[in-house]
Amino acid sequence: MKKTLVILAAGSAIVSAAPAMAQDAGAVQPFSGVHVEALMGYDVSKAGSSIDDDVNEDNDQSIDGLAYGVGAGYDIRMNNFVFGPEAEVTWSTAKTKFDDGDFEGFGIGNVKTNRDLYVGARLGYVVSPKTMLYAKGGYTNAKFDVRNSVGTVTTNRDIDADGWRIGAGVEQQVTNNVFAKVEYRYSNYSKGELDYTGDFPDGDRFNLDLDRHQVMAGVGVRF
Repeated sequence: MKKTLVILAAGSAIVSAAPAMAQDAGAVQPFSGVHVEALMGYDVSKAGSSIDDDVNEDNDQSIDGLAYGVGAGYDIRMNNFVFGPEAEVTWSTAKTKFDDGDFEGFGIGNVKTNRDLYVGARLGYVVSPKTMLYAKGGYTNAKFDVRNSVGTVTTNRDIDADGWRIGAGVEQQVTNNVFAKVEYRYSNYSKGELDYTGDFPDGDRFNLDLDRHQVMAGVGVRF
């Protein structure tokens, strides 16, 4: 919960950093200032190499689905260079499944993806008046809901995973205030803990090896 509040506070700080003099929408410089965006794309999480299933080769140990969410950032432009902080929250439809009687175990059990928080920064270079290439990186915290029960008792819990993210993309200025972008990003989660609802204490932190690959498209507005 504390991690969630910290990252959401970072996103709010980015949005509130809009300069007071940017009230005139026509004065917005391309690739500069505060922006908010809607995100959607393809999301796949896989068990890392240290826990690959070498016995059951048909078990692909991956879950994939549609990722969607929102993001915000503040870009500072100096000549053709652009840099600044960014934050986002996304969700995904990916979950484990049974395929012809074979359970796709994914390495951490029967789960479905929950929210994914990210806070980081990006560095870009404007290659034409309306096109910017950029790289990004930062911290990510993802939750995976555990979907099992013992007898008639169901315990609500999830896996809280910490990791890092890197990525790269291209952003295109559509109008003076509207932009579109496409990016690829890779995340790795190496630590996790079990979070329980109610009066149950959280579990001890344990090692993970989860890889996440995403191809995301975004449409946003600058202020």
